[in-house]
Amino acid sequence: MQGDPEVIEFLNEQLTAELTAINQYFLHAKMQENFGWTKLAKYTRHESIDEMKHAEIITDRILFLEGLPNYQRLFHVRVGQTVTEMFQADRQVEVEAIDRLKRGIEVMRGKGDITSANIFESILADEEHHIDYLDTQLELVEKLGEPLYIAQLIEQPES
Repeated sequence: MQGDPEVIEFLNEQLTAELTAINQYFLHAKMQENFGWTKLAKYTRHESIDEMKHAEIITDRILFLEGLPNYQRLFHVRVGQTVTEMFQADRQVEVEAIDRLKRGIEVMRGKGDITSANIFESILADEEHHIDYLDTQLELVEKLGEPLYIAQLIEQPES
């Protein structure tokens, strides 16, 4: 089925964002694991996998619309050095994604591509959930301070 070029362009732009987020979250998860923040690392790795699932869904849709998924492009990967910086960097990715998804939904509905709009709406719900999580974590870091917050992230290995 031949898709609208503007819809395919929006899908590819969001694909780029998902591929970037996969890398950013995966790197943050590995850094967190290295720092001994195992609980946070598990959660962040899960977020990376969620972004991979989004990328797969978008890729399938682009191919269905007879477009070519662009896997050669990434946006800037933001790397935090502290837990606060990591949360802020990840939050920025989500803020940008939410704006892009809302614009895409409007264009897709205007072009009559309800399926693509529904895909974006599903991803939007996931991104809103993630930004809520990040906002909560940033509030906790502010209230507790980084040292106390980080102390809650450590998990002792099983013997």
